[in-house]
Amino acid sequence: MTISRFSTSALRAARLTLPAAAALLAAAGFAGHALAADADAVVGTWMVKASDAPFQYHMFVFSADGTMQQANPDAGDENTSDSDGKGIWARKDGKVIGKFVEFTADRTTHKLASRGEISYEIAVDGDTLSGTASANFYDENDKLLRGPFPTPLQGKRVTLP
Repeated sequence: MTISRFSTSALRAARLTLPAAAALLAAAGFAGHALAADADAVVGTWMVKASDAPFQYHMFVFSADGTMQQANPDAGDENTSDSDGKGIWARKDGKVIGKFVEFTADRTTHKLASRGEISYEIAVDGDTLSGTASANFYDENDKLLRGPFPTPLQGKRVTLP
């Protein structure tokens, strides 16, 4: 008798909660789709030219969570080797502002040469971006070694064929 009552109660509860769960899942799916449609225009992967940088060509990746990554060829500077840049971005007054940080190593001594902090402000128009960046380089005690070095930025979004 107890098993029978439990089974009936469980079935009744399942009949009541399954439609509610299905409705919640459907609403979550629609909300997820709406959030994807509302993604910031900067989110994605970009080929960026920084015309006054030691090596002009860079890859930028902007993620929806406000983080970004920058990379360029290691051999782009004959004196130092630099790490990929890791950073953050946000919207301010209709523009994208942000900063990434990279470390440079002396190619001869293999020791820390500097920490680069590159700040930028860009505008996105469809599959292109434009703006400016400024780089400062610091020693391990946060003393400014070089900079600021301003440069214009021009970029094109990486798209599927």
